Amino acid sequence: MMNRAGKAEKEETLIEMGQANEGEESNGPLCENLSNTDSDLPGNAEINKRHQSKDSVFFRDGIRRIDFVLAYVDDPKIEGEKKVERRREFENNLAKAGLELETEDKKDSENGKTYFVKIHAPWEVLTTYAEVLNIKVPIKENDISCAVENPFDCMFKPFRLPEIVMYPEPDYFTAPFSKERQELYLIDDEHTFFSPSVRNRIVFYILTRCPYGTEEGKKKFGIKRLLNNGTYAAAYPLHDCQYWRRANDPKCENERYTLYREWARFPRFFKEQPLDLIRKYYGERIGIYFAWLGFYTEMLFIAAVIGLICFLYGAFTMNENISSTEICDPTIGGEIIMCPLCDRKCGYWRLNSTCEPSQYSHLFDNVATLFFAIFMGIWVTLFLEFWKRRQARLEYEWDLVDFEEEQQQLQLRPEYEAKCTKKRKNPVTQELEPYLPLTSQAVRFCISGTTVLFWISLIIASMIAVIVYRLAVYAAFASIMENTQTLQPIKSLLTPQLATSVTASCLNFIIIMILNFLYERIAIWITDMEIPRTHLEYENRLTMKMFLFQFVNYYSSCFYVAFFKGKFVGYPGHYTYMFDRWRNEECDPAGCLIELTTQLTIVMAGKQIWGNIQEAIVPWIWNWWGRRKARSNPENLYSRWEQDYDLQTFGPLGLFYEYLEMVIQFGFITLFVASFPLAPLLALMNNILEIRVDAWKLTTQFRRPVAAKAHSIGVWQEILNGMAVLSVVTNAFIVAFTSDMIPRLVYFYAYVTDDDSAMAGYINNSLSIFNIADFSNKTRPDENPDNFTTCRYRDYRYPPDHVKKYAHTMQFWHILAAKMAFIIIMEHVVFLVKFFVAWMIPDVPSEVKAKIKREKYLTQKILHEYELNKLKQKLYESRNHASIEREVIASEGRVELSEVM
Repeated sequence: MMNRAGKAEKEETLIEMGQANEGEESNGPLCENLSNTDSDLPGNAEINKRHQSKDSVFFRDGIRRIDFVLAYVDDPKIEGEKKVERRREFENNLAKAGLELETEDKKDSENGKTYFVKIHAPWEVLTTYAEVLNIKVPIKENDISCAVENPFDCMFKPFRLPEIVMYPEPDYFTAPFSKERQELYLIDDEHTFFSPSVRNRIVFYILTRCPYGTEEGKKKFGIKRLLNNGTYAAAYPLHDCQYWRRANDPKCENERYTLYREWARFPRFFKEQPLDLIRKYYGERIGIYFAWLGFYTEMLFIAAVIGLICFLYGAFTMNENISSTEICDPTIGGEIIMCPLCDRKCGYWRLNSTCEPSQYSHLFDNVATLFFAIFMGIWVTLFLEFWKRRQARLEYEWDLVDFEEEQQQLQLRPEYEAKCTKKRKNPVTQELEPYLPLTSQAVRFCISGTTVLFWISLIIASMIAVIVYRLAVYAAFASIMENTQTLQPIKSLLTPQLATSVTASCLNFIIIMILNFLYERIAIWITDMEIPRTHLEYENRLTMKMFLFQFVNYYSSCFYVAFFKGKFVGYPGHYTYMFDRWRNEECDPAGCLIELTTQLTIVMAGKQIWGNIQEAIVPWIWNWWGRRKARSNPENLYSRWEQDYDLQTFGPLGLFYEYLEMVIQFGFITLFVASFPLAPLLALMNNILEIRVDAWKLTTQFRRPVAAKAHSIGVWQEILNGMAVLSVVTNAFIVAFTSDMIPRLVYFYAYVTDDDSAMAGYINNSLSIFNIADFSNKTRPDENPDNFTTCRYRDYRYPPDHVKKYAHTMQFWHILAAKMAFIIIMEHVVFLVKFFVAWMIPDVPSEVKAKIKREKYLTQKILHEYELNKLKQKLYESRNHASIEREVIASEGRVELSEVM
């Protein structure tokens, strides 16, 4: 189909790339195996720059597309000669690899200091590496009919985007590219056959493996190392236009402008995402992330509605709650004298002083809590199972069915190749490849594991410090609120317990942010030190380190409030102490659930607000600062490559942090949702904003990322599965041990004394009696102006005049048995439903399976027919008819066998 005349010499040079230096190790840097034949650099041609638009994404000739840009500042003061030599050698090797370069002099740059090297990959380079990278290309337009239209589609029309935005390209049958079968593919124009994202992916593949010399006896290669040592300031593919307007060049696709108009603006928050266009512009890896985030947000809508209903149920039944009514009643709660909450400094207090907190606790601690905890255990299973089905559809639509990340990672990480000097034969390929000795691996893993354990210990130490703070300042808050007249009007709302909880939560959040900032750098450093073999290994190891740390960092305080606070207090006269100095905290008479809700709200909301500030405002400020000079210059002097150079870098770990943020949020709405039914609603509102913020910053504030393939969310899927299982356990324990539901149910069914009002007397029943005379001198309050003789405390113990003085009553053991029985029953019921739902819902929809089989059959048929036609033509032209006839018969047999299958 295409004329290959005039390109034989170039093509032959590229073939020699795989044959040069035969006999040497084949797994070294890719660009070492290059022909030494110099290629002409079209950038050296004398072309009048005045005729070229500064907003162009093409070379000066207006024909060759700029696939990548390298930028550097020529500073002779800082290792100037060495950097110049590295750049010269590197660019020469790029030219030998077949890439075409064009340099913009620093005098033409906006700041007068920066050189820009524009890189173009010609057709021969693209076809060579498309085959190496197993890139799929179209061979025939898809003739499989679409699914039957949904009659309810008209209801969703306001949420739809135009067809041209949702489906920017026709659907094709595809096959891996092969240079020998170019006539088979639908190649209308060599300049546009490979999309810009595929082109920059190929060029980046070459850049990461191209050598630039030998230093200290070691071969040095790769653009990443050159960026790290300052030889180049930046390396990036270009956006295709400015985001706020279309390009003047009619050959520009203007996809960035379309994405900004239809996707990245917040007024479009209710519209669906143009996933196919995102995938085309940014690559499959970023496309999969936004598909997952959008699907997660859609599923959150259901959980948010149910959670809001449960919250409203608590609000509407607040006045019907007999427990809070008794606490607020002056004749009941007002007459109950409670034991001091701290030693000596704290005085006796009346139960009705906690009236408002007890009423608010009913918002979250009611019968709907149990229903919502069970519902969320099933919801998370539905979310994960339906995501697998959505992911399977995307794999089919985006030609990722046969893609495996292990295949993509066949090439070792350049850092691994550079640092591993020893080589051994691969038992599969029988080729020599670098490897890291087992002893070196063991040492590195020991250092890495010790470092991670040290930082986790640091988190636990910081959590203990916050607990000590809570214990130490409670008495201070109690004294201040008692003696400060200005605080008397809000005393009923802001109790010492609440003040301590809020300030401790804020302090804990600040510590979390500081430790996160420090550990992120430590995690990257120790992962680099381990020298993972492939990019997949690198990402998985870093993911597990970061997630393990952040899991402990974010959730440790919530675990403390939910499962430890108030559980090991002792009783008056025999309290338990931390470090024999600070008395352990007690829960509010209404329970610890309201404190867990407070802790969860502050940490979750604070993290989301801080994350949005980091993601949106900080990049905008940096970009504004970087462009402040350029904004005063004429626009025709501010080139496309300079505009992108002034943007922020979306690094290789940019997407990793986005996933990590969402997975941590997923933990908040699943692990502790029984204490805060509004958590899914907060997450929903955050994610609606998050999608548009991520889209906005990626489209307007960051350089265009290098396209990369991915067929799933990777190791995050397993992490989500693990958290889904753990959430069932944590919510069962929260309902049993943190809320007051089980004690109320036991009282209702076994200890109720008033048939007319079932829960009447519960508060009095749940408080034990203590004789003030039994206080030791260490714990006795300094003042007792009303000469109280007894006080009450939250526990189930015998009174001081009983033969089993202060021992646990039988009701305590009944409640404990009921709690354990509830945990076992709830876990088994939810797990059975979860596993049944997972078994009932297939991971791949049946219609997708049928389409995959149909496409494979048609693709094989097309390929076989193509081979058959070539053999027939060969038969016609060849003299050796017998052998060719046998090949034709064999090919026809393959076609028939394919049809039968």
